[in-house]
Amino acid sequence: MGVRNERGQVLRRMEAKTLDARFLSVIRDGLNCSAFEAGAVLQVVQEVYFPFLDEAAGAAPPGRVTVVAVDAEEPAGKPIAQCQTKTVCLTLHRGADDDRLLQEEGPTAFRRARIPDLCQQALSQGALLTREDLALRVFFLNPRTISRDLAWLREHHPDDPLPIRSRRHDIGPVLTHRVEIVRLALDGCTTTQICDRLHHSPAAVANYLSTFARCAFLARKDMQVSQIAFLLRCGRGLVRQYLDLLDTCTTDRNRAYHLDELLRPGASKKGALTPRRGRP
Repeated sequence: MGVRNERGQVLRRMEAKTLDARFLSVIRDGLNCSAFEAGAVLQVVQEVYFPFLDEAAGAAPPGRVTVVAVDAEEPAGKPIAQCQTKTVCLTLHRGADDDRLLQEEGPTAFRRARIPDLCQQALSQGALLTREDLALRVFFLNPRTISRDLAWLREHHPDDPLPIRSRRHDIGPVLTHRVEIVRLALDGCTTTQICDRLHHSPAAVANYLSTFARCAFLARKDMQVSQIAFLLRCGRGLVRQYLDLLDTCTTDRNRAYHLDELLRPGASKKGALTPRRGRP
């Protein structure tokens, strides 16, 4: 079994999100040609057009950066090299306000103030940024620094939606909506309210609630965390977070009631917590 080369994987993912990679993908899919033919076309375009494009490069607006990001409609689990990409233009520096923020609070506060807006800008243009995009294409930092910024945003602004790819599709080591969706459901929120708040589809919400319901059922059978994780095919960390939510139901009557409703047969498949007749 080979050793996983994480740095090499990061480089390959970033190489798949360049203008050259996007051009090659469009040529291959649109003209149904080979990778060699697409590369030859790209070389000719670079030789003919790039000298003239370089002369106009100075006309770009100040404070803006252009990034190639994965299309927002691409699902999780698909290799980046096979995903459709989009070129998005992001406003990184807004002028005097950001200058003042940098002077008074430093670069860390500047990043944490700009990351949510940058992610929203990309989403409005039909793409989703990743932790690596923010680190290597926007702020030119180590991805771990962006991970710390994202963790800080999650802790201090838990209710603010952050449209980053790892959170939107529940992939990667950064953020997830699974526990937050279950928490809102146990607090009595409907599927429509959860979808509006966290920008997830009803099918995704129903899937998360179904997984939580199975976790709760297995926990009542006195199964261990590792056993539940194996049966549900999910991480132990997620199972522990689900079990922590279950513990809160023992002291919170409201959550206990909604947990009982969620565990009713068919309730988690529908994804909606509807009260029984004659009960509030």
